[in-house]
Amino acid sequence: QPLRPVFRPPGAPNLLGLMPAHRSSAPSLYSLKEIVVTPGNPAERGLDAHQGAVLLHDGDSGELVALLNASPITEIRTAAVSAVATRALARPGSAVVAILGAGVQSRSHVEAMRCVLPEAGIRVWSRRDDPTPERVLAGADVVCTCTTSPEPILRREWLAPGAHVNAVGASLATARELQQSGARYAAVSLCIGVGQGLAVGTKHHLTLGADAIGAVAGGEERVGIEQRSRAAEPSRRSRVEEDHEAHVRGLTRIGFAVGDGAGWARHHD
Repeated sequence: QPLRPVFRPPGAPNLLGLMPAHRSSAPSLYSLKEIVVTPGNPAERGLDAHQGAVLLHDGDSGELVALLNASPITEIRTAAVSAVATRALARPGSAVVAILGAGVQSRSHVEAMRCVLPEAGIRVWSRRDDPTPERVLAGADVVCTCTTSPEPILRREWLAPGAHVNAVGASLATARELQQSGARYAAVSLCIGVGQGLAVGTKHHLTLGADAIGAVAGGEERVGIEQRSRAAEPSRRSRVEEDHEAHVRGLTRIGFAVGDGAGWARHHD
């Protein structure tokens, strides 16, 4: 999948993103997710911040075979990717999950974390309950930031040593979830596809607002999730885990068209 093109009219409070992808295996498919991201929706209208559609086309004829609501797809897929990253990078025996935010993504992340950490306790933070999440973060092994906050809500010193962070919400220039005051957050920054991760972590990580675990450029290692998911062999897994006590691990993403298309192509098949 290519990097997503984004259209944002001058002064507009939202943007339109286009996310194409292709499945080459039979039966081949093209998919296009078009999504309007409106951060004010939850508070102002009681709606999901992500509104749009996913189109599926037959890969041979080009025929439109499905038109799907993108909001539930985004809700499910985003949390599912966080679950895969958590399974790959979180410390074995992780017992506490902290989820920052109380909206759509918070709900789906509770369900996803239950799938990979069924015995863990889950804490959910909302700004309505507490001005900062510091109390919720105390001793958390896994942290999911699921907000559209324009100001940082997470400070590096609030994280427990060896914590894994799924940085989910900051996908706009106006969004910031992680404080970026030069702090080095992660030893390993896990990205959705190395190509997308490089764009988030270097040139675009400040302009798009995808926090990339503070400053991703400060991380020792930046890899794609598909690589880290294959780290089941003892030699690779041990390298991932050997310094968990010393470093935070993190996932960042700005959209995953392959996941959107593949999930619903399977449903269609």
